Amino acid sequence: MNGSLLGRRVFAVAIASMMLMLMLAACTGQPASNEAAATPAAAVPVAPAATATTAVVSGHVPVVGGGAPSIVILKPATATALPAQPSKPAMDQVSLTFSPAVMFVRTGQPAEFRNSDDVLHNVRVREEATKEGTFNVALPTGGAYEHTFARDGFYDVGCDIHPGMAAVVVAASTPYAVLADAQGNYSIADVPPGAYAVTVYAGTQTIERQVEVTAGAFQLDIAS
Repeated sequence: MNGSLLGRRVFAVAIASMMLMLMLAACTGQPASNEAAATPAAAVPVAPAATATTAVVSGHVPVVGGGAPSIVILKPATATALPAQPSKPAMDQVSLTFSPAVMFVRTGQPAEFRNSDDVLHNVRVREEATKEGTFNVALPTGGAYEHTFARDGFYDVGCDIHPGMAAVVVAASTPYAVLADAQGNYSIADVPPGAYAVTVYAGTQTIERQVEVTAGAFQLDIAS
C-alpha cells in the first residue's frame, strides 16, 4: 500500500469533514459542534485485560499532523486461522458526511454502506493503489448496499452528488488493525502470541517491523 497516498487521503478526509461542519454551521446560524467534527481517532477504546494465552499489544506510534490518524496493522508472519469478524462493519451517510470517516473491513467478509440522510446519495469506491473502480451505487433514503472487498488495501469513498463527502476503507486480512489516537497511542486486544509483521501508516510514512508477540501486556512502540 502507498503510505504517501494514504497520508494525503486521510488528511484530506479530516480537512473535508471540518470544512463541511463549518459550512453547515454558517448555513444554520449555529456554531459548529466540536463533538460532531471529531475524528474517529479521538480516543482509543479501553482494551480488555490480557488473558494467560493472548496479548494486549499497545504502545505509541508517530503522530500525523492536522488531525489525521495513524493506522497500525498486525499481520501474522505465517498463515494461520483467524477469527471471523464479530459483526458486519457499516459506513453510513448522515448530515452529508460518511461515518465513520475511516472504516476497517476484513478482506473476504461483507461490509455495508447505508444512507440515513433524507436526500439521495451514491457511494463511489475506488482502490487507491490501482485507481480502479470497485463499485458505484445509488442509495436512496434508507437504502443499503453490501460489498465484500476481495483484496487488502486502501479504498477511497466518495459521493458524486455531494463532492465534499469523502472517507477511506481499510481492507485487511487480519483482525488486528486499529487507529491510533491523537497522541499516537493505540491498543489491540486478544492477539495470539507469535511472529507478526507490523505496519504503521503515519501520514506519508510507512513503517514496517517484525516482532515476536508474547502473552500478557505487550508493549510495542514504533518510532519513525
